[in-house]
Amino acid sequence: MDNIYLSVVIPAYNEERNLDGTVRGIWAYLRDLGLTYEILIVNDGSLDSTKDIAKKLSNELSFVRMIDCSSNQGKGSAVRTGMLEASGERILFTDADHATPIQELPALMSALDAGFEVAIGSRAVSGAVRVVHQPFYREIGGRALNLFIRMFAVPGIRDTQCGFKLFTRDAARSIFSRSIIERFSFDVEALYLAGRLGYRIAELPIHWSHHGNSRVNPLRDGLKMFSDIAKIRFHRYKGCTK
Repeated sequence: MDNIYLSVVIPAYNEERNLDGTVRGIWAYLRDLGLTYEILIVNDGSLDSTKDIAKKLSNELSFVRMIDCSSNQGKGSAVRTGMLEASGERILFTDADHATPIQELPALMSALDAGFEVAIGSRAVSGAVRVVHQPFYREIGGRALNLFIRMFAVPGIRDTQCGFKLFTRDAARSIFSRSIIERFSFDVEALYLAGRLGYRIAELPIHWSHHGNSRVNPLRDGLKMFSDIAKIRFHRYKGCTK
């Protein structure tokens, strides 16, 4: 399709329980908006039936296609692959579990209309609604981690990890062509690079629901986040000023 206005990138690893409903819901919503769009499902080497479901969706629904990675490389790698493959003037990535409903898109689109190059959904700013909360220990750990992230990587951003982010095409390509983080810290890196490249970021409240099948381990992935932030801070990204 020529002149695609919106691309939606959905990274998927072992998402057989969620993928079909999420993609069909997004597809129906975008179809009814009347804009030109594409939905890119990036299968990140899934071990369950995710690939088969993605293939079926791409055959059945117009403007849905699958990008297949032969082995699991990590969520950051999957998002980067989709972002650089996308053709839209604006590119959204959203999680396959639909924790943030696609109906939150207009607020992010309005931010780009107002001149921001990056708009992110947030669970931590005024007006955000957690329809289903995470377990208490996850919320406390998340707040502590976000404080560390704000201190050492992305000052001013309250929630870097919400999986609902919209970029202009130029911003997406500039940011993700430089990114190096393969797994869960990729959100921090993307926002860090956005700031280094001079892009304006809008952080907007969203409705969000926790899903109990999260594969994020608070202790293991929290410790990995610390080392990734050090890597981000000391990496010499091409074309970025200090």
